[in-house]
Amino acid sequence: MTSLTKSRIESIDLLKGFVMVLMALDHTRDYFYQSTSFFDVSNPATATVPVYITRIMTHVCAPTFSFLAGVSALMSGKRKSKADLSIFLIKRGLWLILMELTIIAFAWYFNVHFTNVDLAVIWVLGASMIFLAGFIHLPKNAILVISLLIIAGHNLLDSIHLNNVWWAILHEVYSTKILANTTLTVIYPIIPWIGVMSLGYYFGQFYEAAIEPARRKKLFNTLGVSSIILFVLIRWANVYGDPVPWTHLNSAGRTLMSFLNVNKYPPSLSYLLLTLSFTFLFLANSEKWRGKVVNFFSVFGRVPFFYYILHLYTIRILGMIAAELTGYGWESMIQKEFEINLHGFGFNLAIVYLIWIGIILSLYPICKWFDKYKQSHREQWWLSYL
Repeated sequence: MTSLTKSRIESIDLLKGFVMVLMALDHTRDYFYQSTSFFDVSNPATATVPVYITRIMTHVCAPTFSFLAGVSALMSGKRKSKADLSIFLIKRGLWLILMELTIIAFAWYFNVHFTNVDLAVIWVLGASMIFLAGFIHLPKNAILVISLLIIAGHNLLDSIHLNNVWWAILHEVYSTKILANTTLTVIYPIIPWIGVMSLGYYFGQFYEAAIEPARRKKLFNTLGVSSIILFVLIRWANVYGDPVPWTHLNSAGRTLMSFLNVNKYPPSLSYLLLTLSFTFLFLANSEKWRGKVVNFFSVFGRVPFFYYILHLYTIRILGMIAAELTGYGWESMIQKEFEINLHGFGFNLAIVYLIWIGIILSLYPICKWFDKYKQSHREQWWLSYL
């Protein structure tokens, strides 16, 4: 069974590590796949099936990590007062936002002029923590109701377009000039992400020692299967739950691709039902998993932010080296616009997968070293921010 006597829960570290490794595949494809700038890789009408699958399966990463951040907040709160937990969440949230605007912004563009700044996944995790700092003072059932209302009801806002950055921060992907030479792009609006993290906080209570593993497994399996069924029903109705309806295309396979092509920016109700069903089913059935493979993924799950920054810089530096060696010049990897343009550089999908595997294997020893360092220096407060 999952160890609840330790400070960490093994199945959560496993899932967190798995999605972090999967996320690196998406980012490797961004900068190494030869056709990324020529068509939408998740467009069901034009994308090749392998590329489509490569993109769609990584959709589980952000919702899972946001949900697990909420679970971890509840577990951390057992060692703190509500006031102390709120302060910690606010400080950590502000820290993540600062990192998004500086260290991470540079990693995405490698542009010393910072002509582009994106509010992406790390920003929204930070913002969600700040909101969670207030939510935790509410009764648990109130947190559940608010979370479900945000997740289920936010698509009612899809038709509202106010064309300003403040509305975009709430619920719309948007780009605007904030300085003469700087463009701000909101990729991850806070709604409904704040609901995903607070939902995780609510379900974190089911990892308390008083909850039998069999009860937790039954509940999470029920929620996972129910989410899939609800996704199919809502998506099939094609009335609500996603701003882009699915359509019948020229083959059953293409039609299925359209059915599964749910909106991520911002994440629709259909998107969250589909992806969080994976989260619940994985958590329900992985508690007894053991072995070298489990240990491998868990290492990344115990040092997620350290790994996140490391993998971004590794991908970008390797991309520059590869571009230089293949005659495209390392300068082609410096982005000046939001859309990725590889200027003709890139490899086929099989090579991209090999590069991804190589990146993960090369980062494992570093992450394992840092994991051991964290575990042997728990008294150092700054380690909780990495």
